[in-house]
Amino acid sequence: MRHAFHSLMILALLTFAGSARAQPKPPAAPEKNERAEYIRSHYTKFEYLIPVRDGVRLFTAVYVPNDASATKRYPIILMRTPYSSGPYGAERYKEAIGHGEAFEKESFIFAFQDVRGTHLSEGEFVNMRPHQSTKRGAKDIDESTDTYDSIEWMVKNVPGNNGKVGMWGGSYPGFYTSAGAIDSHPALKAISPQAPIADWFWDDMHRHGAFNLVLAFNFFASFGKARPQPTATRDWDRFEHGTPDAYQFFMELGPLSNANARHFKGGIAFWNDIVAHPNYDAFWQSRNILPHLRNIKAAVLTVGGWYDTEDLYGPLHTYSAIEKQNPGISNSLMMGPWSHNGWIRSAGSSLGDADFGYATSEAYKALALSFFKHHLKGGEKPDLSDAMVFETGANRWRRFDTWPPKNVRPTRLYFQPQEVLSFSAPSGSGSALFDEFISDPHRPVPYTAEITPFWAKDYMAEDQRFASRRPDVLVYQTEPLEKDLTLAGPIEADLWVSTSGTDADWVVKLIDVNPGKMPGWSRADDESGKKNHGSQQTLVRGEPFRGRFRDSYSEPKPFKPGEPTRVHFTINDVFHTFQRGHRVMIQVQSSWFPFIDRNPQTFVPNIFEAKESDFIKATHRVYRSTSNPSFVQVNVLPAADE
Repeated sequence: MRHAFHSLMILALLTFAGSARAQPKPPAAPEKNERAEYIRSHYTKFEYLIPVRDGVRLFTAVYVPNDASATKRYPIILMRTPYSSGPYGAERYKEAIGHGEAFEKESFIFAFQDVRGTHLSEGEFVNMRPHQSTKRGAKDIDESTDTYDSIEWMVKNVPGNNGKVGMWGGSYPGFYTSAGAIDSHPALKAISPQAPIADWFWDDMHRHGAFNLVLAFNFFASFGKARPQPTATRDWDRFEHGTPDAYQFFMELGPLSNANARHFKGGIAFWNDIVAHPNYDAFWQSRNILPHLRNIKAAVLTVGGWYDTEDLYGPLHTYSAIEKQNPGISNSLMMGPWSHNGWIRSAGSSLGDADFGYATSEAYKALALSFFKHHLKGGEKPDLSDAMVFETGANRWRRFDTWPPKNVRPTRLYFQPQEVLSFSAPSGSGSALFDEFISDPHRPVPYTAEITPFWAKDYMAEDQRFASRRPDVLVYQTEPLEKDLTLAGPIEADLWVSTSGTDADWVVKLIDVNPGKMPGWSRADDESGKKNHGSQQTLVRGEPFRGRFRDSYSEPKPFKPGEPTRVHFTINDVFHTFQRGHRVMIQVQSSWFPFIDRNPQTFVPNIFEAKESDFIKATHRVYRSTSNPSFVQVNVLPAADE
């Protein structure tokens, strides 16, 4: 289908006040986009409606190198997306089709497909369509069958292809990449799921049952609208908050039971699904792709970012599941100091209050290119270990034969009196050994100091002094370290807590505290206005836990007021070095707003249906006695000389 090409010319007439001889200036020449020009002059675009087994046709845009022929063939790299494969029309080209110009100059056939039920593809769209392990006929379809059938058609019909296919995609397209590799088509030789959604109860939508309010609300206010018929129109206007301050907006919204009446008008189907399924029931369990990542024959390079606010769980668990369920295949993990898809969107030299010293994204671009060249074009084998991970704090790439590294040493950091964090267990006994604070859902702790209507993508490496100075945030820290301390892998939070209410959230944050005077800092630096990072409390990892799920994510239960109760949960992996002279800090709080919705602190069956009267102040306690110790368990990576 072709659509007319529309161009817009904006003529700006600049006049100079008080000058009779001033003349209008001609319009400025448009900025030259050499990359877009290269694609336009070196690739030919084709558009297809590819039929799959149940008769549905999937729109696919394909960019073929101009010199492709019967004697000069190229492999296909496919991305399947719900976010549009446009611009639509054979004469309208994307300005970028590879992950960096080197990909485009290397020459691949790049294919972009609208997944079923989106944009110009036929059929019905289902969010995170569940995988069907058993298929009895043509009507039993899922994302693996749509991918298989699309590859089958392309290798037979796309001109100039060499019969080999790769797949990649980040975020939602990362999920489609993972799903497309299940029961791999023989032509599929290499895949790179990047920031892939793995289980939507854990990626994006929730954190240990706590609802990711600011992300989900803004995402589904646009993306979640129904599309009755195929269309080339991408009507995804951002939600108008009426204020640049998301904290203010969501406080004024009140209970989430107000969202439909005030904003969505009942018309966002997936929002209604979320509201109807507050627990980890069959709806969410069926959207866990991890157990289905089997019979993968392609080589795999999973990519993720340590500072990904949306999908950090996904890449770590995708790599692990593929490793366990597909023995013998080439399976690697790359984790860098990046935000969501930051390896493509940014240089990766800094994020928030963390500075990595150089453009770390270049490592991804070089590795990804050599990975696909090797598996699709017979190029030299890439210099790739099972795990290539960036060590924040020390700011260097490290290689391991598995992730987490095998030689880590589980170590506990205990909460002690007077805000101390110690490697030694508490020595005191008795029920009076605790720290407490008042949690007020009408004044929740913000997750960021930034004022933004959406979500602050730098918050995962933000200075936490704005939070540590609040009375409803508990702080524990070590003495200055005498030598470097490197943590690698997941963290276990093991708390003994109580509340005067019947429900509560528990947020645990791991923080790197700089010394008061930074090494090398001088008076000249102060006088120059350079930012002084002395005493900075940089977030390394944070994780909330909805206390009602302490025994089961499927069957929540209330707290008994005042009764000490164990809360244990896993925090996503880190790979971070706390340098000599720094401190390790743990902060504990009960709100992280509006990244996480407010817990009313009164147990109700469904927080999405809570009333204003359910939101109450509560006194929370964290215990630190010999019988009820609270600690975080970390995995220490020994130094080379240990």
